[in-house]
Amino acid sequence: MTKGRGWEVRRKHFLPEESFRNWESYSNAMRQVGSRFVDRLFARSTIELETTEVRARSQHEMKKNLTWWDLIWFGIGSVIGAGIFVLTGLEARDTSGPAILLSYVVSGISVLLCVFIYTEFAVEFPIAGGSFAYLRLELGDFVAFVAAGNTLLEGIIGASAVARSWTAYFATLCNRKSNAFRIQTNLSQNYNELDPIAVAVLILTGLIVIKSTKITSKINSIASVFHVAILVFIIIAGLTQADSTNYSDFMPYGVRGVFTSAATIYFAYLGFDSVATLAEETKNPGKDIPIGLVGSMLVIIVIYCLMALTLCLMQNYKSVDADAAYSSVFKSVGMNWAKYIVALGALEGMTTVLMVGVVGSARYLTHIARTHMFPPWVALVHEKTGTPINATIIMISATAVVAFFTNLHVLSNLLSISTLFIFCLVAVALLVRRYYVTGETSIQNQRKLILFLVIILGSSAATSVYWATSDGWVGYIITVPILFLGTLGLKLFVPMARTPKLWGVPFVPWVPSLSIGINIFLLGSIEKASFIRFAVWTAVIIIYYIFVGLHATYDTAKAAETQRMAKHDTSGQQLSAVEVGIEAPK
Repeated sequence: MTKGRGWEVRRKHFLPEESFRNWESYSNAMRQVGSRFVDRLFARSTIELETTEVRARSQHEMKKNLTWWDLIWFGIGSVIGAGIFVLTGLEARDTSGPAILLSYVVSGISVLLCVFIYTEFAVEFPIAGGSFAYLRLELGDFVAFVAAGNTLLEGIIGASAVARSWTAYFATLCNRKSNAFRIQTNLSQNYNELDPIAVAVLILTGLIVIKSTKITSKINSIASVFHVAILVFIIIAGLTQADSTNYSDFMPYGVRGVFTSAATIYFAYLGFDSVATLAEETKNPGKDIPIGLVGSMLVIIVIYCLMALTLCLMQNYKSVDADAAYSSVFKSVGMNWAKYIVALGALEGMTTVLMVGVVGSARYLTHIARTHMFPPWVALVHEKTGTPINATIIMISATAVVAFFTNLHVLSNLLSISTLFIFCLVAVALLVRRYYVTGETSIQNQRKLILFLVIILGSSAATSVYWATSDGWVGYIITVPILFLGTLGLKLFVPMARTPKLWGVPFVPWVPSLSIGINIFLLGSIEKASFIRFAVWTAVIIIYYIFVGLHATYDTAKAAETQRMAKHDTSGQQLSAVEVGIEAPK
């Protein structure tokens, strides 16, 4: 009996759905995989459902105590970290040279377009799910889940990369080599330097995040102000040591080097999507989110470009230290004392990135679990702290395992491909949202929308493939105009079905179409090995979906539908009884 009760408790918290009641139920569910998959593929959630029934599955509400000021500093704190301090040196030395400045401009433009798109969704749907919720509303459960799995991977990899970079800069601060505190082993290359300090930093960060979102916000705001002050110091002090001859060979690796670096350093801009997941905890989403997201990203782009400019003016790109570029460059110009300020600033910046990243990833996982794609136990929000403790612990644990083994190069490339893929899907979702409304958009307009989306995606993919496989330019004369014509066709021949109520992306469909084109183009600059890792991970999450997630969400959706119908019937019966009561005296 005890064993039975133990199983019942575990099933209630982890697999409460009808399909997992016993082996017979599960076997029956697996026989219906095809029909269930079709049902979930075309099913769309609604904002009303997401903000009532789905949110209620966390049992307690998240506290709404964040303003635009908090979001701006969350944005700065979540983005400026390992990417600028580590990848800038690595990419400048090996891939782009001083033209790393242009790489940051290209990536910055692409990310800013994505920020506009995320902002519209976050204002319209102030819920914790981020891109998962947006895709579930517009592209359906299956697409949302594939993106969700990759977004979680993005969160884990991003935090792992930052944690390992934290160790490298800590070693620099202690006058040691960047890998001095890592344990050397005989494991395979890229996984043979174990990093216990990264694990310890992650655990401490998780404890702070679990305590309170508002406390995390205050710590982040104070730390980010200090961090920005150090960045300003690096730029001003660095430019006083500038040598213009270091820019004489501005683009040693050509245009290809610029775009290859742009794809890799995309990692440096990541984190703003974590801020979008805080929409549910924002006091006034219509005002706070646009100011917080767009404002913080504009500041970040300017800082990054100035930082890249400063590095390669101070030192010849061939001599840049790939692991701790900014600390080492001050030492090379005789300002050895400044490297301690730089290292301290880098550590502080990485710490805030970890805090905000964990906050966002945990909330993202929470909303996924609310839909039962992951066990609902993960979605629970603690009554006292108002934070998703279970989701936070899971994300910290997974991140710690990856950070312990994997080096930065592997992490950054895999992170970029996952992120570019998700951002592309969210841009498609915005076009679908603007041009399609269920039950209102005609079949003819649906077909035209699909046609123009295929043209936009196809031409973008062709441009990316041509970039990856050819050094010529003739192909662009064909693919780029097709992208333009596909966007123009959407603008002229498909009527807009919906406009945002509070805040919207300007120049639709041009902005989301350009975002799709740039994101897919940058994918063509990522190495083959990263695509293989991406494909393997995507295959793993699809297998999980077929055997577990599909049946859990199907059962949950059908149970919720039955409850709504029962409520409707009860309300109808009560109304009839009232009507009878009124008519009786006559």
